[in-house]
Amino acid sequence: MKVRFWGTRGSLPVALTAAQLRAKLVASLLAARGRADLDSRERIEAFVDQELPFELRGTYGGHSSCVQVEADGAPPLFLDFGSGARPLAGHYLRQFGGAPQTYHVFLSHLHWDHIMGFPFFTPVYIPGNRIVIHTCHANVADAFLRQQSAPCFPVDFAALGAEIRFEVLQPDQTYDIAGYRVRAIRQQHTGDSYGWRLERGGKALVYATDSEHDVGDVAEMRRVVDFFALADLVIFDAMYSLADAVSVKADWGHSSNIVGVELCQQARARRLCLFHHEPVHDDATLERNRLDTQRFEKLTRQNHPALDILSAYDGLEIEC
Repeated sequence: MKVRFWGTRGSLPVALTAAQLRAKLVASLLAARGRADLDSRERIEAFVDQELPFELRGTYGGHSSCVQVEADGAPPLFLDFGSGARPLAGHYLRQFGGAPQTYHVFLSHLHWDHIMGFPFFTPVYIPGNRIVIHTCHANVADAFLRQQSAPCFPVDFAALGAEIRFEVLQPDQTYDIAGYRVRAIRQQHTGDSYGWRLERGGKALVYATDSEHDVGDVAEMRRVVDFFALADLVIFDAMYSLADAVSVKADWGHSSNIVGVELCQQARARRLCLFHHEPVHDDATLERNRLDTQRFEKLTRQNHPALDILSAYDGLEIEC
């Protein structure tokens, strides 16, 4: 499985501000000060790629949740349809042109930041395409119709050219869908959220966003650990710090990087990807969080296998 992130922010999309961009430029120029060897494009590019930290040479991006999963012999599959679905649409239009395709979407839940990209996913307007939306929410059709109707949006849902199909699945049951073995579990989040586990070719991917974890509930933690068990990649809601998650933002429906590490260690997962980033956090803050999480994992590893830790950004690609 090949995983690509098109949107990684939580709650709402954000943009890199002029002040943030200026700060990156100033810091980059300061890092290059006195370097007489930066006298060609090739050397400048090598300096940027190899010597500047990620928070200066790149950005975590600002689109809300949208993750693409691809595998040979399987149709395109997506996890959530936040604002990242708009650039995702461009990717598939370039790849397939007008040729009809079937797309499978698995929704964690129906909050706006996870479905707001649907009206901007261009294939939904093209006859011959088929969009299958998998969810555990019985009111899924109502949410999509309400979002794409006056006065909220200028193009009514009924005007879509593609075939749109809603499939309501049951949690804790295993399904064979689009070449994957699929299972969902209910998570703690207002209005209910569902985590997804996808298995194919001996590999396992877990998508567990918009979920709060009560570390004092032993049975609940064991249920989540079993769901994460031996996963090759866990995409995890790490929106808050542990301090915020257990104090001022308790019961807000999100988790922390620390809890993500602990769950993955117990589950013997191979890789943890921090996801659903707090929209007020800039690139430097998110990068510090990634480094702090890696240090915490090393300090608490004990007899657990080493856990590879990444932080998702728009455009990140991972082989699972």
